[in-house]
Amino acid sequence: MNRGDSVNDKEKDFYTVRGYERLRQEDRPVTPSMEDYLEMIYRLSRDRGYARIGDLASALHVQPPSASKMVQKLSEVSFLHYEKYGMIELTVQGRELGEYLVERHETIERFLKFIGANKGILEETEKIEHNLSQETVKQIMLLVQFMEGNQQWMDAFAAYKKSLA
Repeated sequence: MNRGDSVNDKEKDFYTVRGYERLRQEDRPVTPSMEDYLEMIYRLSRDRGYARIGDLASALHVQPPSASKMVQKLSEVSFLHYEKYGMIELTVQGRELGEYLVERHETIERFLKFIGANKGILEETEKIEHNLSQETVKQIMLLVQFMEGNQQWMDAFAAYKKSLA
């Protein structure tokens, strides 16, 4: 058996980054930009149960018309309820995805901090989070939980890094 025989066809072939994005988009109804908005709507609505366009635009550093346009798109695909100039309320589906997106973000951020990537951690997290499969995120979550629960491993890793410096 050849090395690539046990891997499905999509995993045997190399693609450009854009090619992988296109393949992934076939399986995903939500774009990375939609994920960013949904994640922030979830964050903003956790306490009050709703968000507003102005708050969303401010939090994402975009203009209100841009936020409004994306909120309309998310409403069309049933992730939220929104009436013009009104409140943004997540549907059950939107809340579940928003919760996952926040958990994914926080996991990657914790992982990056663990390995010592302290500069630009928010930017790095944003760049990484949209490009990982749910399975990979799940495995990173397990690793982070393991490392946080086993201080001796974290200490050993820190000592190893120090020995290389």
